[in-house]
Amino acid sequence: MNSLRRTLGTRDAVVIGLGSMIGAGIFSALGPAAHAAGPWLLLALAVATVVAYCNATSTARLAAVHPSSGGTYLYATRQLSPFWGYLAGWSFVVGKTASCAAMAMTVGAYAWPGREVPVAVATVVALVALNCLGVQKSVALTRVIVTVVVLVLTVLVFSAWVLPADHAPVAAAQAGALGVIQGAGLVFFAFAGYARIATLGEEVRDPARTIPRAVPIALAIAFVVYALVAASALHVLGAGGLSASTAPLLDMARSVAPGWLPAVVQVGAVLAATGSLLALVLGVSRTSLAMARDGHLPGALTTVSESRGVPWVAEVAVGVLVVALVLTVDLRGAIGFSSFGVLLYYAIANASAFTLKPEQGRPAAWIPVTGLIGCLVLAVGLPAASVIGGAIVVALGALVFVARRRG
Repeated sequence: MNSLRRTLGTRDAVVIGLGSMIGAGIFSALGPAAHAAGPWLLLALAVATVVAYCNATSTARLAAVHPSSGGTYLYATRQLSPFWGYLAGWSFVVGKTASCAAMAMTVGAYAWPGREVPVAVATVVALVALNCLGVQKSVALTRVIVTVVVLVLTVLVFSAWVLPADHAPVAAAQAGALGVIQGAGLVFFAFAGYARIATLGEEVRDPARTIPRAVPIALAIAFVVYALVAASALHVLGAGGLSASTAPLLDMARSVAPGWLPAVVQVGAVLAATGSLLALVLGVSRTSLAMARDGHLPGALTTVSESRGVPWVAEVAVGVLVVALVLTVDLRGAIGFSSFGVLLYYAIANASAFTLKPEQGRPAAWIPVTGLIGCLVLAVGLPAASVIGGAIVVALGALVFVARRRG
């Protein structure tokens, strides 16, 4: 049995997207973004949101036309060529596997400082086992996690504006245009979760209607949450204090309510990172399944459980790779590489959407054009190590494809 069950409705799809976007990124991305953008952090957030909106619109239109698992790998294969589909799939699988490792390490860092690696490995094993039991059980857990994290962030934002801080906010130097672009690229890392909705296209009921509705809803909710939290962090810590912090929301909590709020934020961070990891494993395994169906990855990855209706071999394979990364790389390296890969992935998605015909619901031309240019600009604006490392891995993937075709 190689087909997946259509069991997810609009609410379920929105929850999966929010589980990725309102996840570990909100607890970790604001500091590096503020370091790059300085007091222009909210402008960087706005730039990232515009690019994300274009990507979301292009992705939703493509998912409605091609309602099967695989995301941009499938869309680019059908709309552009097998090479561009393969390159999108390669960028997604490799980059998001690195994201999985980053989320697992975030769980470990917040849950048990000093024992990050064992906790990260145990979390990966537990979530892969949950996914293998069925996607509906994963959606149920994600719904609980999203609810708790939103409540934690609501309490934190309210406290930031009502309770007095124990020190004045720290100013930062003005950032130029490059700093804003780099900050936007770093913040975009946390917005990328809406892709998980599209990669679950084969498991969504009435995908032509559900996916175009779920994507913008999830993105809008995530933007509101991020803007409120970013404004609150700037209010309490200032751009300088925020950029110097490795755990900015925890420092916010310690500043306004040192007795009880830090512990609440730690719990929220662990749940958020767990929710992101859960949704990421779902998305990477479904793209791996689609690529394996077309012969780009080992055929064993096409195996779908007859009783559970999930691609359990792909789930387990992703889990093994994530554990290997947790044991060999650091958090910063994983996040930087993932950011480059996901931006390239969405650049190809926008190029694919541009080729849709009017009768297929092609978006206004400015949307995919803006999304394509925005993704490329944000990608090259990332730190040099991330750009160079990402470009090398993507080039190696392209060479593999060409060599296989010639062979």
